[in-house]
Amino acid sequence: MDRGLRLLHLVADASGGLTVTEAANRLGVGRAAVYRLVSALTGHGMLRRDGDGRLRLGAGLLHLARRAQPLLAEGALPALRRLAEQAGATAHLTVVEGGEGVALAVVEPSWTSFHVAYRSGARHPLDRGAAGRAILAGRAGAAEPVSSSGELQAGAYGVAAPVLGVPGLEASVGVVALAPLDVDTIGPQVLAAARAISTALS
Repeated sequence: MDRGLRLLHLVADASGGLTVTEAANRLGVGRAAVYRLVSALTGHGMLRRDGDGRLRLGAGLLHLARRAQPLLAEGALPALRRLAEQAGATAHLTVVEGGEGVALAVVEPSWTSFHVAYRSGARHPLDRGAAGRAILAGRAGAAEPVSSSGELQAGAYGVAAPVLGVPGLEASVGVVALAPLDVDTIGPQVLAAARAISTALS
Protein backbone atom coordinates (compact mmCIF):
# COMPACT_ATOMS: atom_id res chain seq x y z
CA MET A 1 0.00 0.00 0.00
CA ASP A 2 2.82 2.40 0.87
CA ARG A 3 4.40 1.93 -2.56
CA GLY A 4 1.07 2.46 -4.29
CA LEU A 5 0.49 5.71 -2.44
CA ARG A 6 4.04 6.85 -3.17
CA LEU A 7 3.47 6.08 -6.85
CA LEU A 8 0.28 8.18 -6.87
CA HIS A 9 2.19 11.09 -5.34
CA LEU A 10 4.99 10.75 -7.88
CA VAL A 11 2.55 10.78 -10.78
CA ALA A 12 0.65 13.73 -9.28
CA ASP A 13 3.89 15.73 -9.07
CA ALA A 14 4.96 14.90 -12.65
CA SER A 15 3.14 17.34 -14.94
CA GLY A 16 4.07 15.31 -18.04
CA GLY A 17 3.32 11.94 -16.52
CA LEU A 18 5.84 9.16 -15.79
CA THR A 19 7.07 6.10 -17.64
CA VAL A 20 7.18 2.81 -15.77
CA THR A 21 10.99 2.98 -15.85
CA GLU A 22 11.00 6.49 -14.34
CA ALA A 23 8.55 5.39 -11.66
CA ALA A 24 10.66 2.31 -10.85
CA ASN A 25 13.80 4.42 -10.53
CA ARG A 26 12.15 6.96 -8.26
CA LEU A 27 10.55 4.31 -6.09
CA GLY A 28 13.74 2.25 -5.97
CA VAL A 29 11.97 -0.94 -7.08
CA GLY A 30 11.97 -3.12 -10.19
CA ARG A 31 9.76 -2.52 -13.21
CA ALA A 32 7.79 -5.70 -12.47
CA ALA A 33 6.77 -4.28 -9.08
CA VAL A 34 5.64 -1.04 -10.73
CA TYR A 35 3.60 -2.97 -13.31
CA ARG A 36 1.80 -4.77 -10.48
CA LEU A 37 1.07 -1.47 -8.73
CA VAL A 38 -0.10 0.13 -11.97
CA SER A 39 -2.38 -2.81 -12.70
CA ALA A 40 -4.08 -2.52 -9.31
CA LEU A 41 -4.37 1.28 -9.42
CA THR A 42 -5.68 1.42 -12.99
CA GLY A 43 -8.23 -1.23 -12.05
CA HIS A 44 -9.62 1.20 -9.47
CA GLY A 45 -9.40 4.20 -11.80
CA MET A 46 -6.64 5.88 -9.78
CA LEU A 47 -4.10 5.76 -12.61
CA ARG A 48 -4.34 5.62 -16.39
CA ARG A 49 -1.91 5.24 -19.31
CA ASP A 50 -1.95 8.00 -21.94
CA GLY A 51 -1.38 7.49 -25.67
CA ASP A 52 2.39 7.41 -25.13
CA GLY A 53 2.09 4.87 -22.32
CA ARG A 54 2.95 7.42 -19.63
CA LEU A 55 1.29 7.11 -16.25
CA ARG A 56 -1.20 9.81 -15.33
CA LEU A 57 -3.76 10.27 -12.58
CA GLY A 58 -7.12 8.65 -13.23
CA ALA A 59 -10.65 9.93 -12.87
CA GLY A 60 -11.20 7.70 -9.84
CA LEU A 61 -9.28 10.22 -7.77
CA LEU A 62 -11.86 12.89 -8.64
CA HIS A 63 -14.54 10.72 -7.04
CA LEU A 64 -12.51 10.47 -3.84
CA ALA A 65 -11.78 14.21 -3.90
CA ARG A 66 -15.48 15.04 -4.23
CA ARG A 67 -16.27 12.76 -1.30
CA ALA A 68 -13.59 14.52 0.77
CA GLN A 69 -14.80 18.06 0.04
CA PRO A 70 -17.72 18.00 2.53
CA LEU A 71 -15.25 16.88 5.22
CA LEU A 72 -12.96 19.82 4.39
CA ALA A 73 -15.86 22.25 4.51
CA GLU A 74 -17.10 20.83 7.81
CA GLY A 75 -13.64 21.14 9.38
CA ALA A 76 -13.33 24.75 8.21
CA LEU A 77 -16.78 26.02 9.27
CA PRO A 78 -16.02 26.96 12.92
CA ALA A 79 -13.08 29.16 11.89
CA LEU A 80 -15.06 30.66 9.00
CA ARG A 81 -17.97 31.54 11.33
CA ARG A 82 -15.61 33.30 13.76
CA LEU A 83 -13.95 35.17 10.91
CA ALA A 84 -17.24 36.30 9.35
CA GLU A 85 -18.53 37.61 12.70
CA GLN A 86 -15.23 39.36 13.59
CA ALA A 87 -14.73 40.98 10.20
CA GLY A 88 -18.38 41.69 9.45
CA ALA A 89 -17.74 40.29 5.99
CA THR A 90 -18.47 37.09 4.07
CA ALA A 91 -15.81 34.48 4.85
CA HIS A 92 -14.83 31.68 2.49
CA LEU A 93 -12.54 28.68 2.06
CA THR A 94 -11.23 28.41 -1.49
CA VAL A 95 -9.48 25.29 -2.83
CA VAL A 96 -7.70 24.49 -6.08
CA GLU A 97 -9.60 22.29 -8.49
CA GLY A 98 -8.65 21.86 -12.13
CA GLY A 99 -6.26 24.82 -12.02
CA GLU A 100 -8.93 27.21 -10.73
CA GLY A 101 -9.99 28.48 -7.35
CA VAL A 102 -13.32 27.07 -6.14
CA ALA A 103 -15.25 28.42 -3.15
CA LEU A 104 -15.75 25.27 -1.09
CA ALA A 105 -17.39 26.78 2.00
CA VAL A 106 -18.94 30.22 2.55
CA VAL A 107 -20.23 31.83 5.76
CA GLU A 108 -22.03 35.19 5.84
CA PRO A 109 -21.98 37.43 8.94
CA SER A 110 -25.17 37.45 11.02
CA TRP A 111 -25.15 41.05 12.20
CA THR A 112 -24.53 43.21 9.13
CA SER A 113 -27.27 45.00 7.21
CA PHE A 114 -25.56 44.35 3.87
CA HIS A 115 -22.88 41.87 2.86
CA VAL A 116 -21.63 40.04 -0.20
CA ALA A 117 -23.57 36.94 -1.23
CA TYR A 118 -20.83 34.57 -2.39
CA ARG A 119 -21.93 31.21 -3.79
CA SER A 120 -20.25 27.94 -2.83
CA GLY A 121 -18.92 26.38 -6.03
CA ALA A 122 -18.03 29.73 -7.61
CA ARG A 123 -14.87 29.42 -9.74
CA HIS A 124 -12.23 31.96 -10.68
CA PRO A 125 -8.68 32.09 -12.07
CA LEU A 126 -5.95 31.80 -9.46
CA ASP A 127 -4.25 35.01 -10.65
CA ARG A 128 -7.32 37.18 -9.96
CA GLY A 129 -8.83 37.99 -6.59
CA ALA A 130 -7.34 37.75 -3.12
CA ALA A 131 -8.28 34.08 -2.61
CA GLY A 132 -6.51 32.83 -5.73
CA ARG A 133 -3.49 35.06 -5.33
CA ALA A 134 -3.13 33.92 -1.71
CA ILE A 135 -2.97 30.32 -2.95
CA LEU A 136 -0.25 31.29 -5.44
CA ALA A 137 1.63 33.07 -2.64
CA GLY A 138 1.33 29.93 -0.52
CA ARG A 139 2.94 27.92 -3.32
CA ALA A 140 5.93 30.23 -3.03
CA GLY A 141 6.03 29.80 0.75
CA ALA A 142 4.55 33.20 1.63
CA ALA A 143 1.89 33.32 4.36
CA GLU A 144 1.12 37.05 4.49
CA PRO A 145 -2.40 38.30 3.71
CA VAL A 146 -3.19 39.34 0.14
CA SER A 147 -5.75 42.02 -0.71
CA SER A 148 -7.72 42.79 -3.85
CA SER A 149 -10.13 45.39 -5.12
CA GLY A 150 -12.66 44.79 -7.89
CA GLU A 151 -10.69 41.97 -9.52
CA LEU A 152 -13.53 39.43 -9.60
CA GLN A 153 -16.49 41.76 -9.17
CA ALA A 154 -16.65 45.54 -9.42
CA GLY A 155 -17.10 47.08 -5.96
CA ALA A 156 -15.98 43.98 -4.07
CA TYR A 157 -12.93 43.99 -1.79
CA GLY A 158 -11.09 40.94 -0.52
CA VAL A 159 -8.39 39.87 1.92
CA ALA A 160 -7.12 36.27 2.01
CA ALA A 161 -4.26 34.14 3.30
CA PRO A 162 -3.08 30.66 2.28
CA VAL A 163 -3.91 27.58 4.34
CA LEU A 164 -0.50 25.95 4.78
CA GLY A 165 0.67 22.69 6.28
CA VAL A 166 -2.12 20.36 5.13
CA PRO A 167 -0.60 17.67 2.87
CA GLY A 168 -2.25 17.49 -0.52
CA LEU A 169 -4.35 20.63 -0.01
CA GLU A 170 -3.91 23.96 -1.77
CA ALA A 171 -6.34 26.43 -0.24
CA SER A 172 -6.87 29.90 1.13
CA VAL A 173 -9.24 31.49 3.59
CA GLY A 174 -10.47 35.02 3.21
CA VAL A 175 -13.23 37.59 3.42
CA VAL A 176 -15.01 39.65 0.80
CA ALA A 177 -16.92 42.87 1.44
CA LEU A 178 -18.72 45.73 -0.30
CA ALA A 179 -16.42 48.36 1.25
CA PRO A 180 -12.62 48.63 1.48
CA LEU A 181 -11.10 46.36 4.11
CA ASP A 182 -8.37 47.52 6.50
CA VAL A 183 -5.65 44.92 5.93
CA ASP A 184 -3.92 45.87 9.19
CA THR A 185 -7.09 44.91 11.08
CA ILE A 186 -8.54 42.14 8.92
CA GLY A 187 -5.21 40.57 7.94
CA PRO A 188 -4.45 39.12 11.42
CA GLN A 189 -8.02 37.78 11.66
CA VAL A 190 -7.65 36.03 8.30
CA LEU A 191 -4.25 34.62 9.29
CA ALA A 192 -5.70 33.29 12.55
CA ALA A 193 -8.52 31.61 10.63
CA ALA A 194 -6.04 30.08 8.16
CA ARG A 195 -4.00 28.65 11.04
CA ALA A 196 -7.13 27.32 12.76
CA ILE A 197 -8.29 25.62 9.57
CA SER A 198 -4.83 24.15 9.00
CA THR A 199 -4.91 22.69 12.52
CA ALA A 200 -8.46 21.37 12.08
CA LEU A 201 -7.62 19.65 8.78
CA SER A 202 -4.18 18.29 9.68
